[in-house]
Amino acid sequence: MTGVLVLLRRELRLALRQWGDVAMVLSFFVITVVLFPFGIGPEPNILTRISPGIIWVTALLASMLSLDRLFLADYEDGSLDLLVAGPLPLMLVVLTKCAAHWLTTGLPLIAAAPLLAVLLNMDAAAFPVLIVAMALGMPTLTLLGAVGAALTLGARRGGVLLSLLLLPLYIPVLIFGVGAVDAALGELAVRPHLLFLGALFLFALVLAPWASAAALREAVA
Repeated sequence: MTGVLVLLRRELRLALRQWGDVAMVLSFFVITVVLFPFGIGPEPNILTRISPGIIWVTALLASMLSLDRLFLADYEDGSLDLLVAGPLPLMLVVLTKCAAHWLTTGLPLIAAAPLLAVLLNMDAAAFPVLIVAMALGMPTLTLLGAVGAALTLGARRGGVLLSLLLLPLYIPVLIFGVGAVDAALGELAVRPHLLFLGALFLFALVLAPWASAAALREAVA
């Protein structure tokens, strides 16, 4: 655990030094959501109806902006070779990097989501469900993104390839995330949607670090 904490502190320090990446992700999320009322119109009923989809789709796209750099800096400066050959299991390295990415990217998006939901005229009663659903869904997006980032590491136009690879994998998270908030707005049962999101998170938590570690070993071989 000492090695994990040391690596986590390192990743957080590097993220804070590159605060522009975090600001870019959050700015993209805010600006994109703000554009929808201008494009669709200020009709409150329409905005309320589509607000869950707007927030989830923009959060999904925003989280992808920094995924291609999840392992890239370590790959370019040779640190990845040391991490692969080091005493810490590579799966734990991947999990630690995903945790740091979520803390610096996913958590700010979750914090900003209720504020933007007000702009979209979402009923405040659905805010707790929105936060819980995103708290379950965003780590899943990060874990799946780590697999894509590892597979496209060192590839030309890796960002485009990463998007094409990840978007189909993100669809189940998007469906159940939006479904949970829609159910809350319609005063329906939200528990099934949240359970599915939790199951997807556990599935990604088990398989994604293993797949990412295998792809990273191939990249540095």
